[in-house]
This record gives sequence, structure tokens and C-alpha cells, in this order.
Amino acid sequence: MPEFIYLASQSPRRSQLLDQIGVPHHLLVPNAPGDVAEDTEALETVLPGEPPATYVERVTALKLDAAVQRLARRGLPAAPILCSDTTVTFEDRIFGKPLDADDARRMLAQLSGRVHRVLTAMAVQVGAQRFAALSVSHVSFAELDAAQIDAYVATGEPLGKAGAYGIQGAAAAFIAHMSGSYSGIMGLPLYETAQLLRQAGLRF
Repeated sequence: MPEFIYLASQSPRRSQLLDQIGVPHHLLVPNAPGDVAEDTEALETVLPGEPPATYVERVTALKLDAAVQRLARRGLPAAPILCSDTTVTFEDRIFGKPLDADDARRMLAQLSGRVHRVLTAMAVQVGAQRFAALSVSHVSFAELDAAQIDAYVATGEPLGKAGAYGIQGAAAAFIAHMSGSYSGIMGLPLYETAQLLRQAGLRF
């Protein structure tokens, strides 16, 4: 029975969420000093006409493939590996991480006053077995005016976040209603993750 897992994510939020449910974990992140350089951004390229759910599940699988190779390359002790990816989708368009402040403003303006979906895929590799799940949440944004959007973008919080917002930050004030998984919107749905880890043999 494994005593810990590897979290193959650079997101501090995902690590904090695992801490919240008492899952011991070590980070297995790319581009460590002395290791092979990995182009992590290339893994997140959207294929033409790709549906959002297919996209987020495919990216998660690619990230997990890379993490399995990373573990073997570094000669680390065997343990389950967890990967996850989150995307925001509105009218079947994928809203990834904004390119810059203007892109963040564009995304937030489109989400304003409307309902969008947040998809988080997760996958666990243990030995030759792989377990995967998908969490779907619906989020309703209040109407935002240009001044509100500008002020939020000026905080820098939207950059690096799918859909240009973080539910755990100042953007919580924009959310009129949500259904689904709060932790999934943050980036790691804890219920589904716990189920996967138990399938992988972890007890916590």
C-alpha cells in the first residue's frame, strides 16, 4: 500500500487541496535543475474543432504520460502519480490561460452576466494501471462593467488562470451562483480525486 503520491502539478492550490484532505504527497514538477527540459505549454495546445471535455482529458493524459517518464528518468521511488487539468468553456469555446491583460479583459467581458462551465480532468497512474475522472461545474457570473473588469485585471490575479479568474480570490465577488465542485473549479475536485486515489490503493 503506497504511503504517499506524487503530484505532477506546479499549482500551489492543488497541493493545498491535497493537504486539506490529508493526502501525503511530493511534487513531481517538470524542468528541475539538471533534468531534461520539457515544453509544458505545448501540451496545452487545442486541436482544431476539439470539444472542451475531450481537450481537458487529453491534456491531462499527456501530462501524466510526461510525469511517468519524469519519475523513471529521475530514478525516484515508485508511488501513484496524480495529474489534473482545468479549463473554462463558454458556448463550447475553450477559455484557457489569458495571453495578456487585454486577453483577460476579453474573456471576463464574455463571461459577464452569463453561465459557463468549468471542466477539471484528473488521472492517477499506479504501476501499469490508470484511473481517470472528469468533474463538470456550472458558474454564473454577475454583470461586470468595464471598471470592475479593469480593476480585477490590474490585480494580476487573472493571469495564469483558465478563464482569467480564480474562484478562491477576489473573483469570488463576481460569482452569483455555482453548481458542482468548488474545489474542482479551483483545480482539483476533492471528491473525485479521493475516489481515484482509493482505487489506486491509497488510504487516508
